Amino acid sequence: MQKSGLAIVIFGLLIVGGLAVSLVENKITLEGINQENGKVSSIETITVSVEMDKEVTPVGIFAVQVMEFKENTISAKILDPSNIEIISHKVNEETIEREFNIFESGTYQLIIESSDDNEIYVTGAIGPLPNADKKLILSTIALSLLIIGMVGLAVIGISEIKNKRRSV
Repeated sequence: MQKSGLAIVIFGLLIVGGLAVSLVENKITLEGINQENGKVSSIETITVSVEMDKEVTPVGIFAVQVMEFKENTISAKILDPSNIEIISHKVNEETIEREFNIFESGTYQLIIESSDDNEIYVTGAIGPLPNADKKLILSTIALSLLIIGMVGLAVIGISEIKNKRRSV
């Protein structure tokens, strides 16, 4: 019985470790990404700004999520450090995510606008494209720890149930 108790603790710690690695992965993935949320209308906009260095990452990413989606009412545009519009995009889905090239270092802005007089709640985010290699490695480690921990707990549970039946 003591061996199974120790194994339960070990597999439980593996699950906790997997969750911790998953949190670190999320932090690394969202590193450098700024986000804002609020209401937009024909007179209100949301602006999200972020500093980006073209030497660190040549590609940026932006996302817009619309809570009360209406066709052809929300648009998003990206301004480069010179305040030149480099992307303009109609939001025709509840959530969009697009990449853009970074040609110069400086402050990039995501501006979310609406043509509707009614206020619509939106969330916008902009930042450098996350490092895919780091994300893959960390997500693989997190998933492996979680699976090993859960399978181990399931095996211990099944073996304990079988042992109880034999002893009765």
